[in-house]
Amino acid sequence: MSRLSKAALAGVLSLGFSCAAAVGAQSAGQSSDSPERQPASQAPPLTVRSNLVLVPVLVKTKVGETVFSLTADDFILTDNGVPQPLRLEPDTDSQPLALAVIVETGGQGAFHLGDYHDLGAMLDAVIGDVPHRVAVIGFDSKPRLEQDFTPDTDAAAKMIGTLPKGDPGAAILDALAFGIRLLRNQPPAYRRAVLLFSETMDSRSQTSLEAAIRAVGDTNTAIYSFAFSSTKQAVKHEASKLPGGSYSDEPYPPGGCMSKDPNADPDAHGSRNVQALDCASDLLPPLRVARVAFLAARDGFKRNVPESVAKLTGGEYFSFHNAATLKDRLVVISNDVPNYYVLSFRPKSPNPGLHALELRLKDRPQLKVSSRKAYWVDDSANITTR
Repeated sequence: MSRLSKAALAGVLSLGFSCAAAVGAQSAGQSSDSPERQPASQAPPLTVRSNLVLVPVLVKTKVGETVFSLTADDFILTDNGVPQPLRLEPDTDSQPLALAVIVETGGQGAFHLGDYHDLGAMLDAVIGDVPHRVAVIGFDSKPRLEQDFTPDTDAAAKMIGTLPKGDPGAAILDALAFGIRLLRNQPPAYRRAVLLFSETMDSRSQTSLEAAIRAVGDTNTAIYSFAFSSTKQAVKHEASKLPGGSYSDEPYPPGGCMSKDPNADPDAHGSRNVQALDCASDLLPPLRVARVAFLAARDGFKRNVPESVAKLTGGEYFSFHNAATLKDRLVVISNDVPNYYVLSFRPKSPNPGLHALELRLKDRPQLKVSSRKAYWVDDSANITTR
């Protein structure tokens, strides 16, 4: 694949099922309503209109050099463990972009507000030379729309650089759900992406982990995360308070169906009936793969929300410490985005629920592949072919 032009930056930001908001979704003119009127945990369902799944892929050598010369035949992709025929999508260089910039102003984010000054040139580089709309969302204990969607990146950058300090909260899941909902209200022709600036640990969100995973997985939005570390003490304290969350330094607790100890008592943490929702061992292979992927995603959300959402959507995750390192990371994003391969496939079994994607290269162990890890099909989706 040849290197894409700068104008293709926004075209490859988009991920996911081709989908449309279900009846009852709000119009773009209502997007400035406060989260109190539009609870962040009540994102409207999506109805799938086509079963074409897009999978952006970034391939690099072990020393970080981008690889351009691959074809669809060089990749192997499974959907819930089932191999899928792949197509390499042609370059897109004119599709418009809707970008939500989500910035933590509360919690530890208050100490990093000065890092976001003068980001106008960086926003222009990430967006590229395409029609675009940029919104700015600030959040502490609650998300707020600070700047509605505008084609003026300078106005958006000015808003980002002048956000006021918030309260002690860091409701990352609520902010993501709120931002994704606003992106859904943008014109269907627009690609969608999120730039998230936050600490790693959620605090005070009302959105459950399950709802957050679904919100991230059932929309064609790529999430690019830039995070500064929460303290370990804060991680342990706040993870235990997440809706549906808890924290442990172990990958999985001893015993139970997700235990790595084959001799552990499967009922060590309760009866099998109690654990039925979390145990995947008795499911058919495709459903088992999807359930394990869901559990892994949920575990990741408890440990590092920005990293987990980036990996699920096929975006990228970077840590930063100050304004200089943040701008360095944004330069990497602006260079990486136009060099994505965009693969597509039509699922052989588009069953409702979370679908786990696994992508690898044929006989090229020396190369590193980054790609989307999952997508979600709504229970009531009207799936068709085209």
